[in-house]
Amino acid sequence: MFINTAIVSSLLAAVLLMSAQAKLTHRAAVMKTMESVGVPEEKVWLLASAEVAGAAGLAAGLWWWPLGVAAAAGVVLYFVGAVSSHLRKYDPKIAPASLLVIWSAAALVLRTASH
Repeated sequence: MFINTAIVSSLLAAVLLMSAQAKLTHRAAVMKTMESVGVPEEKVWLLASAEVAGAAGLAAGLWWWPLGVAAAAGVVLYFVGAVSSHLRKYDPKIAPASLLVIWSAAALVLRTASH
């Protein structure tokens, strides 16, 4: 079970870091999405910081399970917020955030079950 947890958590952490990098470099497609859901450009770094913290917590949580559980729960909440933002603005680009809610929930379940 731990191997599954490590794979899911590591891949999710990598996706979070790539997303944070795209936000921090103000990639045009990402900034367009941020604008469409109502995130001010000067606040995008906060979302990127949350993603970096989530990735670090998922990685460190492989060695200390309470941190992994907390990080996975935080990532679930982060993406629930993202889905909510897309729904609130009737933004059709909701699929990536929805998929990441499911993926982060899987990380949380696996991390909890592998303790």
